[in-house]
Amino acid sequence: MTDNSPLGGGTTTPLRLGTRRSKLAMAQSGMVADAVREVTGRAVELVEITTYGDVSREHLAQIGGTGVFVAALREALLSGEVDFAVHSLKDLPTTQPEGLVLAAVPVREDPRDALVARDGLAFEQLPPDARIGTGSPRRMAQLNAYARSHGLEIETVAIRGNVDTRIGFVRSGELDAVVLAAAGLSRLGRTDEVTGFLPVDTVLPAPGQGALAIECAESSADLAAALAELDDPYTRVAVTAERALLNALEAGCSAPVGALADLLADGQVVNELRLRGVVGSTDGTSLVQLSITGPVPTSHDDAAALGRELAAEMLAKGAAGLMGERAL
Repeated sequence: MTDNSPLGGGTTTPLRLGTRRSKLAMAQSGMVADAVREVTGRAVELVEITTYGDVSREHLAQIGGTGVFVAALREALLSGEVDFAVHSLKDLPTTQPEGLVLAAVPVREDPRDALVARDGLAFEQLPPDARIGTGSPRRMAQLNAYARSHGLEIETVAIRGNVDTRIGFVRSGELDAVVLAAAGLSRLGRTDEVTGFLPVDTVLPAPGQGALAIECAESSADLAAALAELDDPYTRVAVTAERALLNALEAGCSAPVGALADLLADGQVVNELRLRGVVGSTDGTSLVQLSITGPVPTSHDDAAALGRELAAEMLAKGAAGLMGERAL
């Protein structure tokens, strides 16, 4: 009998890794490919796939936000065109599709947002009426709320495009600054262009920001087991809590929702997990921001329960009316 599984039969055929075509996606997938080669001893080739989110010029909230960067990759997995795929975890819908498994969530990069501003300016140094570009309603809501509470005058401007395009708005003088994910800039080797990191107390990141997701077909048990060696238990617990919050709020990945889970230590002993969440109107006039702390979860279910509990508290405080886009 012939073993047709990706790791079966001592085959030397390269494993096929599905990835988006952007520079950032290729950089992320290249890092994962190197790690998978180490784990499996197999060659890995990148298979470039174009997603709807890559070709559409509309803003994410207009085209649905949730899943626009991952649907084509998942179709390639289910059809057998690729053996596994790498996603930015913050782009993944919170419901796992039938037939696919989230095999690994590697160690998370810096989850913060980063500012790239003209003249090397930090956020507090931006001039009156500074124009700040971002494609994220979440960032708009929190930046505007912070500015209002500190007497700052800013204008948030909706933009799209890759890292080069966004930073280009600053270089050309069209914008005073743009806000990007710190993790993406780090993976591209471009942290030297950052003029300031936004503290999470000022701007909470998107659920799962800074983390990668490695997905494969549920039927590829051997491959899933091999990929699982790249999983980081703490990152998995943290993003599970964050994504459970997002799911319970029934919000899509382009809704103005921020969340971050982190470990708290008593001396040298890590004994609690704190989950913070925020939902806000994009003009910054209304914000629901709460946190919850519990024992470090020992299972996926425990982590998800923490997220659902915080979501219930946020909904009771009026979060539903601030989200705009609802998950499909």
